[in-house]
Amino acid sequence: MTLPYIDSEVFSTMDFTQNPFQKAEYDNCTFTNCNFTEADLSSTTFIECEFNTCNFSNANIKYSIFREVDFIDCKMIGLQFQECNPFLLSFNFSNCQLQFSSFFRLKLKGIKFSNCNLNQVNFAEADLSNGLFDNCDFKHAVFEQTNLKSSDLSSSENFIINPENNTITKAKFSKENVMGLLHHYQINIV
Repeated sequence: MTLPYIDSEVFSTMDFTQNPFQKAEYDNCTFTNCNFTEADLSSTTFIECEFNTCNFSNANIKYSIFREVDFIDCKMIGLQFQECNPFLLSFNFSNCQLQFSSFFRLKLKGIKFSNCNLNQVNFAEADLSNGLFDNCDFKHAVFEQTNLKSSDLSSSENFIINPENNTITKAKFSKENVMGLLHHYQINIV
């Protein structure tokens, strides 16, 4: 089944909880103030698209394709990104709420998160090498066997990363947030 092809369209103030979202291949499209809450986006393709101030909470993104997609000021609670098509998967997030989402086992080298709430996000077994995590909150986020090699977490906070169970070679941390690397050792620094 071939999906319709939609190129360079602008979608504004659409509520896909009221009207079903059209499964298609979206190329270079912009979505602004759209509500995708619990929408079925499965098997949809997004290439070089931008989402501004959209709500994706609990949307179904199974088998969806995201290539060079930017999410700005979006609410994306509970998304299971590991269910996306992993081939050439690439996206960046700015000022987004991603609580309870999962990036389990994804290869996301060079990913960028800026000013994002990443509370209780699952990054277990993900490759986040060369990533930029600028001013992000990682409270209760899961890092297990996560590759953070050469990533920059120097302006982020509230993470707990076990250096023995994650790859942190050449990663950047600040003096203020380095405590998140020592939590595992149950030591007190005064």
